[in-house]
Amino acid sequence: MKQTLQLTVWLIVTLFLLSACGTVSSNQSADSSHATTTSGTTDKVEVSLIRIVDGDTIKVNYNGQEETVRYLLIDTPETKAPNKCVQPYGKNASKRNEELVENGKLELEFDVGQRKDKYGRLLAYVYADGQSVQETLLKEGLARVAYVYPPNTRYLDSYEDAEASAIDAHKAVWQQDGYATDKGFTGCSLEKNDDVSSDVETEQSDESATNFANCTALRETYPEGVPSTHPAYQQKFDRDKDNYACE
Repeated sequence: MKQTLQLTVWLIVTLFLLSACGTVSSNQSADSSHATTTSGTTDKVEVSLIRIVDGDTIKVNYNGQEETVRYLLIDTPETKAPNKCVQPYGKNASKRNEELVENGKLELEFDVGQRKDKYGRLLAYVYADGQSVQETLLKEGLARVAYVYPPNTRYLDSYEDAEASAIDAHKAVWQQDGYATDKGFTGCSLEKNDDVSSDVETEQSDESATNFANCTALRETYPEGVPSTHPAYQQKFDRDKDNYACE
């Protein structure tokens, strides 16, 4: 009788320990799964717009400081890059970007990877009144999916879907085969010379000098600084690499 009782107690204890181990193992498994699917945050931070730079870059007031924001995962045709022409649909993308970011509350969302690029620009997903600016530009054919550097790929799938819809509809940059490529956009706008020359003539009518020793001298003539398309622009004056000197 005594042996039977001891055996019964031993079986109960064994069953209890096995059950406890199974619970711990299950909890550990659940925690591990949770960790792999929720890394990073989708919290958004509100910022105020200072100005747009081009189709995929803006300047904002973030935490009390002026910061340049480069949009994650997209690329738009050039309008201000040094030593590059104005590309087709570049001005369209800049104008549409301006329309979007000036529309209501402006927010940034960061991914799990680095928050700044080698030029010191913030890398973020941008929202205007809750609407994804990147996704809108892609859907309208004014941008391509580009600069995909893991782990900053949270919305890559949805962006590629948006791009695919624009390709299927032959919108904007996708109207001409070979213009938008994996390495960027090819070709220059036919309007480039007329647009630039008219701007330059207007600006030079008041001041013929275009070479300045430093930003202090340049601001005496151009208080707000100059874009890269201006004859007074010098790359050494563009410390934040936003294609705008001495701003």
